[in-house]
Order: sequence, then structure tokens, then C-alpha cells
Amino acid sequence: MASILEMQPYNNTEHDSPAISLSRIQTLDREQQEGSSQEDMVPVISSQEPISNSKAIIIVIASFIIVFTCCGINFAFGIYQALYETLSHEPNTPFTGASPAIIDLIGTTAVSVMTIGGPLAVGWAKRFSPRKVTLSGAAIFTLAHILASFGTKLWHFELTQGLLLGVGTCLAYMTSVTVAPTWFSARRGLAMGIILSGTGVGGLVWAPALKACIDAMGYRNALRLTGAVSFVLNTGAGAAMTWEPSRKAQIEVELSYETARNPRNIFAVPLVDLRLVKTRKFIAQALGGIFQGAAYYIPVFFFATYASTLGYSDTAGANFIALSNACNAIGKVVIGYAADRYGRLNVLLLTTIISALSALVFWIPSTLLPFAHQEASRGLFITFTIFYGIFASAYVALFPTSLVELFGPQNFASVNGFLYMLRGLATMVGTPVSGLLIRGSTAAAPVMTPKMYEGMSILVTMLLFATAFSVVWVRVEAMVGPDGRAHWKWRL
Repeated sequence: MASILEMQPYNNTEHDSPAISLSRIQTLDREQQEGSSQEDMVPVISSQEPISNSKAIIIVIASFIIVFTCCGINFAFGIYQALYETLSHEPNTPFTGASPAIIDLIGTTAVSVMTIGGPLAVGWAKRFSPRKVTLSGAAIFTLAHILASFGTKLWHFELTQGLLLGVGTCLAYMTSVTVAPTWFSARRGLAMGIILSGTGVGGLVWAPALKACIDAMGYRNALRLTGAVSFVLNTGAGAAMTWEPSRKAQIEVELSYETARNPRNIFAVPLVDLRLVKTRKFIAQALGGIFQGAAYYIPVFFFATYASTLGYSDTAGANFIALSNACNAIGKVVIGYAADRYGRLNVLLLTTIISALSALVFWIPSTLLPFAHQEASRGLFITFTIFYGIFASAYVALFPTSLVELFGPQNFASVNGFLYMLRGLATMVGTPVSGLLIRGSTAAAPVMTPKMYEGMSILVTMLLFATAFSVVWVRVEAMVGPDGRAHWKWRL
């Protein structure tokens, strides 16, 4: 807890403005026509209300609980993936005859919609308040589980455990990870590392818990119990969600202008400045997010099923998910602290390279070794699980903090929502495609071998290396000064 108390609350004092004059508001429309973005047009206001550490700590705890619940359950979908694949080989089930790729669409839809809806979630948090949006997400998240428990067809699960669960996660998760960074400056990396470690801690807890519940009461009752528990956690945390005071004051000014122009348009989203979108720095960051988003969830969703090809039991497969999530949690906190000390872009680049190398050096060879060397394959896969959990997850923790560094706090909300949307779209493509690369995965061939995952492991490796090259490009562009020339900077 001491490390949290050392965090410095975010308080923007560089752009103090005692008041926003009426004439300033009236000129906003004219300035927009001249090419300025909405966030550039509105001055950054500093609230006169002092910001206490206690408020910032509450935001960290509340955001952690939301991430623990929403993302933790999504990251434990591998338990359902393995179960549904088993049911696909049995008669008269909702999943009979379904391929792994089709079943994977359930989890993929959830995590994709979770970020695709980012711009809308951020826009609604600004318009209606973070608390209302988060509580709405909590209700939808619970409803998705309850409805899924009554599903009798595969498409019922696609709509409920997939689409609807993704909507609920989006409203709660995207709001929390957009609100939280505004409360911190010097310790932003550590704060976000703690918050996003909730994904790993959640997966560590939820994976074995779901497996135990499914074994004890069946997957339908497990879904109902999960919905009830998640409602308590999400609503309790959502009630604490609020903007940092100076950011809230700026949002109120933005809304007074936006409401005057579009009073009933609830689907209006924070627009990214087109001048920003055209910069090489933005393009590089967007490409990195797309490549990493396409790759990130593939191992997470298939850890349990791949472990079964190495002779592990279903319980051991669940433990692999838990192991990955434990490493995920540790990595996000430790690497978040290191990022504050050595530079967020520097640490982002290092962790991205290591995650790519882990897939190349450990996972691909694990799929290629013959059955006689199963113990060696197991050792390689365990090593990959640990390295991937620690270093691939760091990208998710450092992604939002790096956006503040690259594009400024005034552009953070719009850029964050837009780039998360791109990551979600990439996930929607990358994860199902990887499922199609599992050779021989049909109801007629229920026996799986590690070799069938060779194509999947190669795809993940290629995407992660593409991410690393994109981060290198971002690192180079971040050194370019106003004069258009690169100036070496060690700590970025």
C-alpha cells in the first residue's frame, strides 16, 4: 500500500485559467471550421479544489476491482473454450459439431467489443458521468451471464456471453482506464500497472474458481453465480468513479459547447484531431496497437486447449491460465514501476521485443517436437506461459500511459478511445483467424496434437515482431522536435 501512497495525483497547473469567457465559447465554432479539434479549442482548466491522495487511491482501488472482475472473467474464457470444445464432440449440446474457431468467436467477440466501443464509452462518460456509465456496464455484464445460462444454441452464447458481455465490459472497463490516468502524473505508470494487474489477478482467481464451479454445479449455474458476484463487485466499484476535478471542469466546458451544437446526439464521440491522425507518430502507435491487439488474446484463449495436447488434464489446463494471469499481474506492477523510472516508451519497447522472442524461442519449438520429446515440449510451453504473461501484458499497461506522453493530456480521451477501438477490431480478426489455423480440429478428429498449433504459434510470433518494429518507430518519432529534426533522448 505504501507504493500507492507515494503516487502523485495529477494536477495540471501549466494551463491555469481563472474563467472561461462567453466570447471564448462563442468563437469555438469558428475555430473548429479553421481546423482545430474540440479538445484543442477548449482551454485546460485547473480546478481550485485541492486534490487529496485519498481520492486518487479510491480511484485506483475501484478501477482495480472493475478490471479484476470484467477483464479477469474475460481472460478466464479459456476455461469455457476448453469445455465447449469438449461438448462439441458430444450429441445434443449447444456446441455439437462446432469447430474451435467458431467457439472462440464467443470470447473474441467479448474482448473485441470491449475496446471497439471505446469511443462511445468515453463519450458517454464525459456526457453522463463515469459513475452512471460504469453502473450501466455492471448491469449489462450481469445480464449477459444470466441470459447465457439459458442458451440452447451456439448463437445464443455468441450474442450473450459474447456481444452483450463485451458491451458491459466496455462500459465499465473503458471508463475506468480513461478516468484513472487523469488523477496521476509522476506515478502514472505505477498506478496503471496496479489497476491493470487486476486482469492478471482476476484471471488467477477466476480461472480455477470457474473450473471448480463448473465441476460442482454445471456451467449454466456457474454462469448465474458469476453474474451475481460480478454485480456486487462492479456496482460497488462503479459508485466511486469520477473525473479528476480539473479534467471535470474542462469536460463541462466542452459539453456546454457540444450540447449547444448537438443537444440530442448521444452517439457523439470525442473526435481525434485530424492533424494528429496524419502524423507519423500516431500512425506508428496505431499500427503497434493493431498488431498487438490481433495477437494478444490468442495464447490466452488457447492455453488450456493447447495444454491438453501435451497430455495435461483439464484442471492442469486451468492452472496454465492461472499461471499466465499471475505472471500478468506481477509484470504489470513491476514493469509499470520500471516505466516511471526508466521511461515508458523505453520499457514498452523492451517488453514488446521480449514477448515476441518468447513466442519464437519457446512456443514454436514446443509445437514442433515429436511425441517422444513431450517433456521437453512441456518445459518450453511452461516457459512461454511465464514470459508471455509477464511481458506481453505489459503492453496493455503501458499503452494508455504512453498516449499521455506522446499526445498530451488534452488529447488523451479521444486518442485513447480511438486506438482502443482499433485494437478491438484487430482482435476480432486475429483471434478467429488463428483458430482456423488449428489443423485437423474437427468433430471427426477429436484427438489433438501440438503440431496442429504450429500455424497459430507462427502467426502470433509474426504479429508480435510487427508490434516491436512499430514501437521502435514510435520511439524514433518521439525524439523528433518542433524543428522536424531528431534529438536523442534517453528517457522517453
